[in-house]
Amino acid sequence: MWLYLALGSAFLLGLYDVAKKQAVSKNGVLSVLLLATALSTLLLSPCLFIYKGTLSEHLALMLKAVIVTTAWISGMVGLKLLPITTASMIKASRPFFVVLLSILIFGERLNWQQWTGVGLALLSLTLLSLGSRSESGSPSYSKGVTAMVISVVAGVGSALYDKVIMSTLQLHPLFVQSWSNFYIVICLALCIALRLLAGRRESTPLRWDWTLLLIAVLITAADMLYFVALRQEGALLSVISLLRRCAVIVTFAVGAIFFKEKKIKAKAFDLAILLAGMVFLLLGSR
Repeated sequence: MWLYLALGSAFLLGLYDVAKKQAVSKNGVLSVLLLATALSTLLLSPCLFIYKGTLSEHLALMLKAVIVTTAWISGMVGLKLLPITTASMIKASRPFFVVLLSILIFGERLNWQQWTGVGLALLSLTLLSLGSRSESGSPSYSKGVTAMVISVVAGVGSALYDKVIMSTLQLHPLFVQSWSNFYIVICLALCIALRLLAGRRESTPLRWDWTLLLIAVLITAADMLYFVALRQEGALLSVISLLRRCAVIVTFAVGAIFFKEKKIKAKAFDLAILLAGMVFLLLGSR
C-alpha cells in the first residue's frame, strides 16, 4: 500500500511543479511562494492547534524553515529561468546526493546495485550539462542553473536534517508539516519586507491566479500522502524518497507535449539513464 501512496505523491509533485511553472510566468517568485505557502498553511491550520510542541522542537522547525525557504526560493528562480524539463531533471538529482552524504555523515553502506544507481545518475547529470550548453543563449540560463544547484544543495541539507530531527526528536509528521509551513510563511514575508526596504520590488506585479490555490492543494496533498506512506507497516523511507523523485516523469511529459520545449530527444535519453539509476537504487534498497 505504501508504494502506491508514494507513487501518488510523486504524481502530485509533478503536477505541483507544472503549476509552479505556470504561476511564476504571471507573478514574481517570492509572491508565488508566499501566497501558495500561506494557503497551504491555512489548509493545515487545525494541526497548529492540535500539535503544540516544546520550545526546542519549535526552534528545530524554525531552522528547517530557513533551509527549506532557501531551497524553495532558489528552486523557483531556476524554474522561472530554465526549461521545465532541464529544471526538473536537475532537481531529480537530489536523492542521489542524499545517498552519498548519508554514507559520509551517517556511515551508511551501499551495495553494488545502489552504487550502480548513483553512477548512472551522475552520468545522466553530466550528459545533461553538456547537452544543455546549446540552450544557454542568454545570461539567464546560467543564472537558472546556479539557482537550481543552490536549491539542490539546500534540499539535500533539508533531507538530512529531517532524518536528524525525526530520529532524535520523534516529532509527529503533521506537527512538522504544519508548523514548518507556518515558519516558512514568516521567512518568506521577511524576505519580501527586506526587498521592499532595500527599494527592490518584484519585476512582475502581483496578480491573483487560481494556479496559486492549485499549488497549495497539490503540495499539501502530496505531503500528506508522503507522511501516510511513511506510517504504513514495512514502509522504507529510502524507497519512498526515491519514488517521489519520479515526479520528473510528469514534468518531462508536460514540458514535451504542452510547452514544446527543445532538445526533447536528447533529454529523453538522459532521463532514461536517470530512471535506470532509480531502478537500481530501488532494487538495492528492497
